[in-house]
Amino acid sequence: MKRFSDLSEREILALAITNEEEDSRIYRGFAEGLRDKFPASAKVFDEMAEEEVRHRTYLFDLYRQKFGEYLPLIRRQDVKGFIHHSPIWLMRPLGLDEVRKYAANMEFEAARFYRKAAETTRDTSIRELLIRLAEEEDKHENLAEKLGEKILTKTAREEEDETSRRVFLLQYVQPSLVGLMDGSVSTLAPLFAAAFATHSTWETFLVGMAASVGAGISMGFAEALSDDGSLTGRGTPWLRGTVCGLMTVLGGIGHTLPYLIPDFWTATVIAIAVVVVELALISWIRYRYMDTPLISAAFQVAFGGALVFAAGILIGSS
Repeated sequence: MKRFSDLSEREILALAITNEEEDSRIYRGFAEGLRDKFPASAKVFDEMAEEEVRHRTYLFDLYRQKFGEYLPLIRRQDVKGFIHHSPIWLMRPLGLDEVRKYAANMEFEAARFYRKAAETTRDTSIRELLIRLAEEEDKHENLAEKLGEKILTKTAREEEDETSRRVFLLQYVQPSLVGLMDGSVSTLAPLFAAAFATHSTWETFLVGMAASVGAGISMGFAEALSDDGSLTGRGTPWLRGTVCGLMTVLGGIGHTLPYLIPDFWTATVIAIAVVVVELALISWIRYRYMDTPLISAAFQVAFGGALVFAAGILIGSS
């Protein structure tokens, strides 16, 4: 890698041309990734990609006037000081907020690059050129804002924000809630059955851990294999399965950990208190994200949890 301060004026301009080419392709990738669910934002990135192409043409014309036809290939990764970004334009599905923030950072860094280059060069004509390029990037930032105001109207933005919320629910909240409910409720019976059958906190802890981990693995595979997300928009199977599995384990471990306490009744009282908190959290999540009335959500979760809890105690005490 070469230090930025060691670049010649020719190399700096070549790097700028390459950056414009790459940024145009990145914006094209954003547009394609957003087109199905966020068509207005996709159109904004199409326009920004076209503007990058125009900038590249403008830069190359200036380069040929000063240095001729040969253009060396110099990229960001060849120069120290550039921030390495994850290629989120290759990921599907794209997150709307993440893409907007990424694009804003791209424009800010491009303008900073030209200003930094202008500060380091000693050639007056090159310095003037770089300052002009910085001004072009500033105009590009303003263009993005103007395009956003023109294409992303209030109605369009509200529609896309609602779509983004639904995608978040399908890909993260729903599998998390399913896992948390299964982990919190399904492990109650084996845990408290073992507790009241043995009155041994350590054996109860082992049963609870086995039930939690086993349920997490089972739920993770079940969620991952339920569908591939291509039609439902629920995201990649491995992501949903991982989220669901981890939340299942978390839901079961919560009321298992108290049985690390040696005293049986102290551990049991704390475990019951943890169960109450878990069920309350599940009720709140259903109310907050799934549009379920709070009283109805609390009753359904508490009733189901109480049945499983009672079944565990009865089986363990028999």
